[in-house]
Order: sequence, then structure tokens, then C-alpha cells
Amino acid sequence: MGNGNSYICNMNMKKYKVLVTGTSQGIGLAIAELFLENGHSVIGIDRQPATIQHPGYTHFQCDIRDTDSLPQIDDVEILINNAGTQNESDIDVNLKGLISITERYGVQPHIRSILNVGSASAHTGSEFPEYCASKGGVVSYTKNVALRVAQYGATANSLDPGGVLTPLNAPVMEDPALWAEIMEQTPLKRWATTQEIAQWAYFLTVTNTFCTGQSIVVDGGESINSHFVWPK
Repeated sequence: MGNGNSYICNMNMKKYKVLVTGTSQGIGLAIAELFLENGHSVIGIDRQPATIQHPGYTHFQCDIRDTDSLPQIDDVEILINNAGTQNESDIDVNLKGLISITERYGVQPHIRSILNVGSASAHTGSEFPEYCASKGGVVSYTKNVALRVAQYGATANSLDPGGVLTPLNAPVMEDPALWAEIMEQTPLKRWATTQEIAQWAYFLTVTNTFCTGQSIVVDGGESINSHFVWPK
């Protein structure tokens, strides 16, 4: 799992008990692998079977919407809410499910940090309607959580990516015309890798100790791509 970035993460040598949702693929998989690479114990929750084989990893296969099936997990120190969907029960999964997980495992005295994976669409509105609404709710809810966990000395933030190279985005990644249109709107002319988003997740939960209640947009500059018009 080595990705050459361990020197960034090893600044904080304490090892934490980390709960990550949506670990079977994409961003959640990359986040779990990065934490494991740096010696933390990771618990994953996903509707799909485990794709990680590591002595420090425990997997629970369940749906975050099904509160009765959620496992008993005590003393979570870092919670990363990554599980989500697009155009499929977005409000129930991306928002209500995230809230359920956070209230059950995160808003507790032993928590150190909570990170909600949102979306740049929460800030731009450029997505499916319910998806934008669900991610916008995540931004507001994160601020609410930050206020409540501050009494424990804990932080809570949202990490809001733009385009990321994941299987869920295959419909546009594999279409040359659509991809060219997207790149025209993205100043850095590329999308993030899942490993890059994982590095942000690690920084915001392990290295960071003071930034809280914030929404960090990581989108290659897409959301600031405004063209100034003036006579030449």
C-alpha cells in the first residue's frame, strides 16, 4: 500500500482507532489503506464485502441506513464518514445515514476528530438535485457537530472534493467529449486521485488540531473558474 507519502503522515506518531464508512472502493478504500499504512487500526463499514486484507483492519458489511444492523463499536477516536451514493436515495444515504453514524459513534467523549466527506457540489449546486441537497446538508450538519464535540477538544470538518478518479465517475471519465468539457472547466486540467483525497483526510483528522467547523473544497480550482470580462 506504500504511496511514498508516509513522511507527511508520520508527524503524529500516536496510533488511533479509526472508523471509516464506505471502504470497499474509491475514496474510502484509499483512506483506510493510508491509515493502515501508518499503523492505525481501522474499522470499515460498507454494503459490499471487504476488499482489504490487513491484520489491522476489521470489516462490517451492512447498510448505514439500517440502524438496527449497525455493529457495536466502542471508543472510536477518529470517524470518517465517506459512504455515499449518487442519484440513489441520496438524502437517506448521504445525509441521514451520515447523521446516524455520527451520532452513534462520533459525538462521544473519546472522539478526537470527525471528518465528513462532502462534495464541491454543496457549494456550486452543479449536480443532481437531491445529491446537491444531501451534500449541502452535510456542510451545515458538520458545523453543528463541531460545536458539540468542541467540549471534548475534538474537531469536526467536511472535506468536499470535486472530480475524483473513482469507478462511480466512469460514465464521464470514459466519454472523450464529456471529459474534454470537464477539463475545460478545471484549471488544473486533471481530477484528483483517491490517494490525494486520502492525504487530505489524514491531515484533517490526525495532523490538524485546531481547524474545526470548516468545509475544505479540494476540486482543482473548478469552483473558482470565473472568467473576468473587460474590454481589451
